[in-house]
Amino acid sequence: MTETPVLPLYMRRDEFNPIPELAELRDGPGIRKVTTAFGVPAWLVSRFADVRFVFGNPDLFSNQRAQDLGLLRSPGLSEEENKRLRAGQMLAFDPPDHTRLRRMLTPEFTVRRMRRLEPRVHEIVTDHLDAMQRTGPPADLVADFALPIPSLVICELLGVPYADRADFQHRSSRVLDVSLPLDQRAELQREFRAYMGELVARAKADPGEDLLGMLVREHGADLSTDELVGIANLLLIAGHETTSNMLSLGTLALLRHPDQVGLLRAEPERIDAAVEELLRWLSIVHTGTMKVTTTEVEIAGQTIGAGELVVCTLAAANRDPALAEDPERLDITRGLANHLAFGHGVHHCLGAPLARMEMRTAFPALLRRFPDLRVVTDELDFRAFSVVYGLRALPVAW
Repeated sequence: MTETPVLPLYMRRDEFNPIPELAELRDGPGIRKVTTAFGVPAWLVSRFADVRFVFGNPDLFSNQRAQDLGLLRSPGLSEEENKRLRAGQMLAFDPPDHTRLRRMLTPEFTVRRMRRLEPRVHEIVTDHLDAMQRTGPPADLVADFALPIPSLVICELLGVPYADRADFQHRSSRVLDVSLPLDQRAELQREFRAYMGELVARAKADPGEDLLGMLVREHGADLSTDELVGIANLLLIAGHETTSNMLSLGTLALLRHPDQVGLLRAEPERIDAAVEELLRWLSIVHTGTMKVTTTEVEIAGQTIGAGELVVCTLAAANRDPALAEDPERLDITRGLANHLAFGHGVHHCLGAPLARMEMRTAFPALLRRFPDLRVVTDELDFRAFSVVYGLRALPVAW
């Protein structure tokens, strides 16, 4: 008989909102011991200032040690397999190893580069809106709009065949599902690695103008094949999972707040502030990467010894009254950019400019095209066990 998995405290939501127990933790002691999705104990940090402290001090809170100590290691994999799977995964490393990898990618994700990509994103958005309009309502906003747009963008950027999207989308959604046994998730990682290994081999034989081709041409002597595979895997999964869930969940949030969607329709120039508020209010990535203390440290009055696991709840921290007045309210006029939805410090999300640009393009275009857009059911399936929170489907009409 299969045991029903227990959802960790830091992943529990009531639709858009972190459960009240997380707010009570943040507004009370600020920190407590919990059990992670991997079944190991960790200190859960919940206040905005404390999360920034953890993220901002990689010398005290190590990403790499969580891997080195085997706390997150997949069972059934040899040490060599674990090492190969970690190669190129920037989130698994601390400076200077992390810095070396990130420096190679940073020029490809600047705001200036994103502006150059913006016309193509407009085309992709328009094409999908045209297809929705031709087919007519009802539509599934996830399958018809929110998922394919960032998937196509990251495929073109990386040099991944868009025809393969069904396979990699299925694998990525399952590898992020913490309800799956670790050995199944490890097998999915193997499949991802094998798939991306073929693409890297093609790029090495004939490097194109995409990101993989650039890495081969400009950094091929500095990156191993395993590192190229790891970088590409991370960018492919992160590049479509996060933005697609923001587009679907963000649309639902706006439609559930008629005053806010009305304001955005009337004043579309508010889109930048609206995107920041949706990022803050939704916090679709439950936590940052888990970290291990390198020395004894104090957080929220609690002394934590060296070698202990720390996890941060972004949903609670982004609704901290210390960050925003009346933080439980969705207010698109707020536009705070210092939220933690993209993390903070050396591991701040590399793709943040791309994600912002895609949302800044897609939300107004969707609301313009379908001024009477509405959700046609109250029975919605939220991705409760996913590392990236969102919706499995969003039936809409207009």
